[in-house]
Amino acid sequence: MINNINRIHILIADDDEDDIQLFNEALAELKMDNKLTSCKDGKDLMDYLHNPENKLPHVLFLDLNMPCKTGNECLREIRANARFNDISIAIYSTSSSEKDIEDTLVGGANIYIKKPNDFSKLKKVIKDVVNMNWQYQSLGLNKETFFYSL
Repeated sequence: MINNINRIHILIADDDEDDIQLFNEALAELKMDNKLTSCKDGKDLMDYLHNPENKLPHVLFLDLNMPCKTGNECLREIRANARFNDISIAIYSTSSSEKDIEDTLVGGANIYIKKPNDFSKLKKVIKDVVNMNWQYQSLGLNKETFFYSL
């Protein structure tokens, strides 16, 4: 569980503005003490993370299919940099292909979420992921626990 002494900083990287808006509305309804930052593509995400003036997020919701840099490219770059070790990465994609799930598991993501198409399920996903005990989640990581299913 993320320590509630500080606001939970959530970063979403997604090129679909409607998905970001829905995510923001779901967070607002959950009334969690959080700060949401969004990036419109992979390049924007990496520019944000590499800027030393920006506070790093606790949790990153990372779409796979983005222009400029894909989510997989971003994942590899993030996991190759020790400065980003404390960021929990939730792959947040419309894809449920075995290859994407396997690639992101091996690449160092913490969890894989197929984007829900229902607003109440979206709220549940966000709440569950933000309140997850990431230390425990990382210790028992395998393909079965990696793919989040409602």
